[in-house]
Amino acid sequence: MAGPVIDGEYLKEIERARADLRALISSKNCALIMIKLAWNDAGKYDKTTKTCGPNGSIRFEEEEDGEGYITDLETAIYLLEPIKEEHRRITYADLFQLAGVVAIEVTGGPSIDFSPGRRDSFVCPKNGRLPIAKKGSVTLRDIFYLVGLSDKDIVALSGVHTLVDAREPVKFDNSYFIKLLKLDSLGILNNPIDEALIEDPVFRSYIELYAKDKDVFFRDYAESHKKFSEVGFVPPSISKGAKVDAGFTLLAHGVVGVAAAAVMLFLRHVYVISKKK
Repeated sequence: MAGPVIDGEYLKEIERARADLRALISSKNCALIMIKLAWNDAGKYDKTTKTCGPNGSIRFEEEEDGEGYITDLETAIYLLEPIKEEHRRITYADLFQLAGVVAIEVTGGPSIDFSPGRRDSFVCPKNGRLPIAKKGSVTLRDIFYLVGLSDKDIVALSGVHTLVDAREPVKFDNSYFIKLLKLDSLGILNNPIDEALIEDPVFRSYIELYAKDKDVFFRDYAESHKKFSEVGFVPPSISKGAKVDAGFTLLAHGVVGVAAAAVMLFLRHVYVISKKK
């Protein structure tokens, strides 16, 4: 099925939806679940078959039956339905990824280039395709190298855990990396993801860099988030006469084999639940 025609009106609709998303995320304080939704929809990508990816299929009931489904994604989809109804021309696939981008920006994170044109899928893989980390497996490279994520991307994207641990008001910054180094110096790291990151010398070098320089972290995060939101997606050509609004850049990128960064949030989600039991 063909994707949306990216003309001037579609770009204007994207900007109107962007404004509505800012208002929604700010008022409902739902940035984290919007990021989870965007990452889980993209995280179904299979680089071997070059199928799935950010195509909006996370909205189907079949996904809820799949292993790894995070229940608060239902809340995110519910909250976005009025915006989808208001901006019907925008695909679910674009809306979900735009919501993730806006969520980062609303919480004080970097601006992330957004390229529209993702086509919606009207079918869902059997039993879902969300990434699963088997019990005891926290080897991040084993998970992410399989689909092409670099060491820098792994660490940069892990910075979103700042929002997982944040108290009100939720703020996106480099405090996750500062906290990691502090906990490590005190010898009280007790989270398997944190340990996997801090104990690896290559990962640690990025952690130390990001803890020291927020601007570098923001730059790298914006690049990694954009790649993730475009996994398996080639931005279409802009229709003749279409204009790009200020602050809205369209960049043509090839297919990028990027990992399901949602695994990190899922692993942390499982850890928190198990800790409460």
